Amino acid sequence: MNLPNQEKLRLKNKYGDWAIVTGASSGIGLELATQLATAGFNLIINARNQERLIIVAQQLKSHNVEIKSVAADISEKEGIEKIIQAAQGLKVGLLINNAGYGNSGLFVDASLDSEINLLRVNCEAVLVLTHFFAQQFKQQGRGGIILLSSLVAFQGVPYAANYAASKAYIQSFAEALAVELKPFGVDVLAVAPGPVETGFGQRANMIMDNAMMPEELGVPILTALGKQTNVVPGLRSKVLNYALNTVPRFMKVKIMEKVMGGFTKHQRSGAG
Repeated sequence: MNLPNQEKLRLKNKYGDWAIVTGASSGIGLELATQLATAGFNLIINARNQERLIIVAQQLKSHNVEIKSVAADISEKEGIEKIIQAAQGLKVGLLINNAGYGNSGLFVDASLDSEINLLRVNCEAVLVLTHFFAQQFKQQGRGGIILLSSLVAFQGVPYAANYAASKAYIQSFAEALAVELKPFGVDVLAVAPGPVETGFGQRANMIMDNAMMPEELGVPILTALGKQTNVVPGLRSKVLNYALNTVPRFMKVKIMEKVMGGFTKHQRSGAG
């Protein structure tokens, strides 16, 4: 799926010349970076894996755009600072806070260090980068910020308690910022997809059936930016979202218990 030419022009005219994409080496981040490159955006791309980032940068340069690669772990203050430093002197107009990961299983059995690290990546890094670039966008009178929420953000999710809570933070944060920043010409979009076939499932130790492909999501996400404040991209996401919205919140938790329980059944069945 490719962005229509009119959308490429709209995005470039409204937010160009530079965009930042965190977690750009695979999945939704790579898809969004690719779509933006085809629209003529120069890109600052971030991921932890330097070798993978080099390969992605070469792919994106084929669209005749400039690419700056920042190999850094944004769970660390130094990693966030590297992204900010890479943007110095550039006309950045678009920030995509895509990097994030999940843990799964019983919270009580989880590594506390791992759960805290998740919050640093999913919440703290988003907070710091958004604060810095929102100030810049306010000053220049235009800009766009995309934050990756999730369908798990709208209720508690057993077996992914901390991850779902981190996405609830992002959802609430994005909705409020959309109102606060609108008078300054800055658009904020919360993106709430369902299960997506990325490296997320492997890192979270989940077996995800019927997941969507990242290629299904890039166009609807970018098309929604500047037109709405929330988007549920992809047909399967919309179906699941509709089903969840027809029941009370306590039932949503029970439904998500079954959904996430299916994804993590292999963990618990192997437990003593």
